[in-house]
Amino acid sequence: MVNLTSKTDEQLVKAYAQGNNEAFDVLLKRHQQRVFNYILRIIKNEDAANDIFQETFVKAIVTLRQGRYTESGKFPAWISRIAHNLIIDYFRQEKSENLQSSDLEDVDVLNRKELCEETIEDILVSRQINEDVKYLISELPPLQREVLTMRYYQNLSFKEIAEITNVSINTALGRMRYAILNLRRLAAEKDIALTVE
Repeated sequence: MVNLTSKTDEQLVKAYAQGNNEAFDVLLKRHQQRVFNYILRIIKNEDAANDIFQETFVKAIVTLRQGRYTESGKFPAWISRIAHNLIIDYFRQEKSENLQSSDLEDVDVLNRKELCEETIEDILVSRQINEDVKYLISELPPLQREVLTMRYYQNLSFKEIAEITNVSINTALGRMRYAILNLRRLAAEKDIALTVE
């Protein structure tokens, strides 16, 4: 049996479309954590995130089985787009279920926090978090600071970062991983909260 884990996403997609179910298992293992974390970060509800995660991969299976996958070389972006669309559907459904009748005299449907502009406090807190993040980034070793800046502030892919910095993609990923670990450690050491509670 050929080692499927060494195959690219596109090779696995092709193998799965030709009936090799193990190829999809490898794709799932390769991308499940990233996709689930993405969904959970937006939904903020683990049960709903699990449902959307499962639906994402069911849609992927159906599309691949029907031979309608055309995103050659872009499987991670494609699976993320499926998840993104399902998240939008989730919020639309939740919004329609939460609509209230304006016939009720004691309910002001416009008096909702999500319809309000940011308060001065929100703006100040957000500004402080941004300043804290900039400070923490400045404390990182130069190579970690470089890859983090390229990824989050210039929106470059790890492939582009690797080419620009003349290192392998794995090295760029490793630097990013250590940059994030060091940011967390520095924030804890300096007692800096990077989220609003």
